[in-house]
Amino acid sequence: MMKPLAPGDRLVIASHNKGKVVEFRALLAPMQIALVSSGELGLPEPEETGDTFIANARIKAEATAKAAGLPALADDSGIEIDALGGAPGVYSARWAGERRDFGAAMRRVEAELAAKSALHSPPRANFVCALCLATPEGEVEIFEGKVFGHLSFPPRGDNGFGYDPIFVADGHSLTFGEMRPEEKHRISHRARAFEAFAKAMLARI
Repeated sequence: MMKPLAPGDRLVIASHNKGKVVEFRALLAPMQIALVSSGELGLPEPEETGDTFIANARIKAEATAKAAGLPALADDSGIEIDALGGAPGVYSARWAGERRDFGAAMRRVEAELAAKSALHSPPRANFVCALCLATPEGEVEIFEGKVFGHLSFPPRGDNGFGYDPIFVADGHSLTFGEMRPEEKHRISHRARAFEAFAKAMLARI
């Protein structure tokens, strides 16, 4: 088992996605961990060649830890839609294209669901987040979280990022895009993966 992080330790968030970095800063704010993102360090983004969320999170965490010489925390996350056979899944970001146009990605989701006549009842979907903590010495720990719900069109809300404006978690009426950040952080897939990470790796904080 990897040694837990302690107050004052430095940790690199292995992401250039500002929305993800903001969420991680909020989640780690009480933990007294010194955070910096790989984007802020000018580190390159490794190619995500894995076919699972866990594999891609590990690729990013290990590459970042090695390049920065510091522990690195990476996530790979996306949305899985039942009627589309789990797509876009690990290709969630790629559906948004090089410009990360998630408006276009959400329109593609709606069009593909319409083509399958799957918009008559709210399509079931879930978000997945795989977290990987890696050290420069090659140690690795993996954590995963999911949140289940359904899709709603047209998109609603300007909060969050990615597919948040079309996702409604079970037991809620607002999309993730409509929720206040603190509401989303309590129930999101990333929060659930982070809870497992915190229990294992922040035990001394």
